[in-house]
Amino acid sequence: MTSTASSMDTRQGQAPDDLRPSWQQRLRRFGYTADTPGTAGPRGEGDDTGRDAGGVVDRLVPPYTEPSPRLWLALGVPPALAERLTRWSGWVGPLLVTLMAGVMRFWNLGSPRAVIFDETYYAKDAWALVHRGFEVNWDKNANDLVLQTHGHLPIPTDAAYVVHPPVGKYVIGIGELIFGFDPFGWRFMTALLGTLSVLLLCRIGRRLLRSTFLGCLAGALMALDGLHFVMSRTSLLDGVLMFFVVAAFGCLLVDRDRARARLAAALPTDADGRVRPDADTADRLFLGWRPWRWAAGLLLGLAIGTKWNGLYILAAFCVMAILWDVGARKVAGALHPYTASIRDALFAAAMVPVAIAVYVLSWLGWILSPTDGSGGYFRTWAATDGKGGSWTFLPDWLRSLWHYEHEVYQFHVGLSSPHTYQSNPWSWIVLGRPVSYFYESPSPGAAGCPMNAGQKCAREVLALGTPMLWWVGCFAILYVLWRWAFRRDWRAGAIACGIAAGYLPWFLYQHRTIFLFYAVVFVPFLCLAVAMLIGAIIGPPGSRDTRRVIGAAGAGVLVLLIAWNFIYFWPIYTGTAIPIDAWRARMWLDTWV
Repeated sequence: MTSTASSMDTRQGQAPDDLRPSWQQRLRRFGYTADTPGTAGPRGEGDDTGRDAGGVVDRLVPPYTEPSPRLWLALGVPPALAERLTRWSGWVGPLLVTLMAGVMRFWNLGSPRAVIFDETYYAKDAWALVHRGFEVNWDKNANDLVLQTHGHLPIPTDAAYVVHPPVGKYVIGIGELIFGFDPFGWRFMTALLGTLSVLLLCRIGRRLLRSTFLGCLAGALMALDGLHFVMSRTSLLDGVLMFFVVAAFGCLLVDRDRARARLAAALPTDADGRVRPDADTADRLFLGWRPWRWAAGLLLGLAIGTKWNGLYILAAFCVMAILWDVGARKVAGALHPYTASIRDALFAAAMVPVAIAVYVLSWLGWILSPTDGSGGYFRTWAATDGKGGSWTFLPDWLRSLWHYEHEVYQFHVGLSSPHTYQSNPWSWIVLGRPVSYFYESPSPGAAGCPMNAGQKCAREVLALGTPMLWWVGCFAILYVLWRWAFRRDWRAGAIACGIAAGYLPWFLYQHRTIFLFYAVVFVPFLCLAVAMLIGAIIGPPGSRDTRRVIGAAGAGVLVLLIAWNFIYFWPIYTGTAIPIDAWRARMWLDTWV
């Protein structure tokens, strides 16, 4: 076990903490916490709060790094208010980052005033779902009519065959009900969920790394990611899926902390008042009904009800939750941690039936649609083409739904129609082939193109991750894999699990028509990996001050480069008209065109 940022360190050649300049003491607060983050006091010693610092309690429930009021005092804030703001920093920091993300995502959200890329499916499907309960076939010129009439056009009645579950479209439809059937309305909910996902990631990063600074950094990095930004401003399903996934991960983190706190509280203390591992307690203690796991199951059910790749994430998160319980019982002293975790595993597996129930309920509009032939697609299959067979004891709606799901599965695994912007998952992590959602070439003086441009401009919305962030992310992935494999760092393993669950399954379908924007599902975990790497660059606790200064400077430069990179590509994220030469300068790779 290693000491952490608040540990006393009097290594040879360094002055004690109380003799160092105040800027050096402040710098140490931003350090990367090692295997047991936030431990107070030297290794193996207790502190005045009664914690067994560096012992079993801190290994089960590591404390958070204590924030300092120095920043607020330097800004002239009165001491009493500075202390209060410091106590609230766990929320103030994330909320400020979220405010920044929200302003960017809602700015000019209705532009381009067009139906861009797959909005042609999901915006209209969402409108039909919230009014009829099932998707319908629209006329070929429906997009133009929607824009011309501001959404005031009749909804067709002919059911449509669609290949994605309804949850994401219901979410998009909520925005349309509130703000109307127009670009702002159908993009509102994805922008809202994209903004809220930044808040969630700040809090998740804080809880995972036990550092408000690193948590806010992870959220800020996601706020500045071009792919997350574009997906937050487009009514596609993948941004909705990403929100449910990161929210479920957050629920599992809360569950982990609460279960381990319950385990720590039940352990006995010795004659010196120190908490010690106990095999009987660790093997037998019941950790409760785990409501946060049930919440995670609900959210993962919504994720699967948005897109089916949520199934892989459900499986990965169940395994991760079980391994967390095994690790907790090992730390608490269990002689048979795997056997002791069987009961815990049942509650991890409880996420599965909850998710399935939520998924089935998401089809309620289709299930309740008319059975006289005017309802949802395949709604009457069991009573017509599906008569007979060995499953007739099941309700007709369930058999019809199962047939529908089977047909959708056949479609997905066999989809191989070539597309201009399709890409192989091997290229995603380096942004090999982004997807252009919208492009036009306005003449000078039109659509925002400057009169003095001298040539046509380019307006594009390109689903491209911020290159500096993603390319650094490649190294960050290697770092978390190394830290998980060789340092047994559960936090690195959790981040790697999130990336793997959202990324690796696509390698099973390399023959299929797939796109880079599917990667938005693991963007939150990529940002957590980069934040963890930056924490390591700043330096571990106990490092020499020179090492910390150099590390902090390097980390600061890296974050500024990522921010500059996002600003540089802002025009092609937002569809802002720029001279064609300026657009070409941003096409760093030939495959981006």
